[in-house]
Amino acid sequence: MLLSYAGGSSRMDFLLKDEGIIIEVKKTRKGSSAREIEEQLLKDIERYREHPDCKILFCFVYDPKGKILNPNGLEKDLARETGGLRVRVLVVPKGY
Repeated sequence: MLLSYAGGSSRMDFLLKDEGIIIEVKKTRKGSSAREIEEQLLKDIERYREHPDCKILFCFVYDPKGKILNPNGLEKDLARETGGLRVRVLVVPKGY
């Protein structure tokens, strides 16, 4: 289910409305860095914190070339519970 996010070009990837879960999917690309992915996810966290249907934000990061050198660290750094929003991050695969 691909949905537009009102008022902008941003989009959410999946919304499980009854469960209050939004799933955000990212893929590292040539030229992208772990810092860029982290910044994108931080923006997503802020945006979805205000979303009325989001209680849990699950961020799935597909990193096929191992660009994220410390995937466990990224997952731990971004995992949080703030303002009624629970955030979890999963980077796969780990280690290239």
